[in-house]
Amino acid sequence: MAEPYLTLGEPVEHEIEIKRSRFICAIVPAASEEEARDFVAGRRGLHPDATHNCSAYVIGDRRLQKADDDGEPGGTAGTPMLETLLRRGLGDVATVVTRYFGGVKLGAGGLVRAYGGAVGRTLDLVVPVEMVPARIMTVTVDHLRAGRLENDLRISPYEVRGAVYGARVGLEVAVRESELGIFPDWVATLTAGQAVIEPGETVYLRKV
Repeated sequence: MAEPYLTLGEPVEHEIEIKRSRFICAIVPAASEEEARDFVAGRRGLHPDATHNCSAYVIGDRRLQKADDDGEPGGTAGTPMLETLLRRGLGDVATVVTRYFGGVKLGAGGLVRAYGGAVGRTLDLVVPVEMVPARIMTVTVDHLRAGRLENDLRISPYEVRGAVYGARVGLEVAVRESELGIFPDWVATLTAGQAVIEPGETVYLRKV
């Protein structure tokens, strides 16, 4: 069964200093691996002279995870960054910690604490957004009722994802699992019971 998870509503950045090394942490929402990779590339482009640009990301409800030490000793940077994201229950997020070396070596344990701590302190600055499972429901109605139904959907808690027009109109609607029980009755009231509803794939929406 799909489980809720947390993500960020907006990007956040924070800098800490440890033994003269600067650790600049940026964390952003990322709904796909492509978005995460683009963000990592962008941060490396923004800080090309940094000693390291270490990264980690989690896509979806932990279905895809990746960590990169970017030249730091194996497991001392990307891994603790990723573990911090997971420990906070986050998904659909990407983070890069940029390090400017200050001349003092931290040792393996010190690096783990520095990189994990940079992510943790940055996350302390934001209030996560809860994402809850939902189903894509295809509501098929005649053209006469489709316009009113679509208008009512757009001002409702339900999210219209698309429409297919043919002999009848199929509206693709994302419905939170907690509302699946009442959605058919809501549609039936608006369409005089003339709509056909078919469930589809699971997606995630912000909790309301």
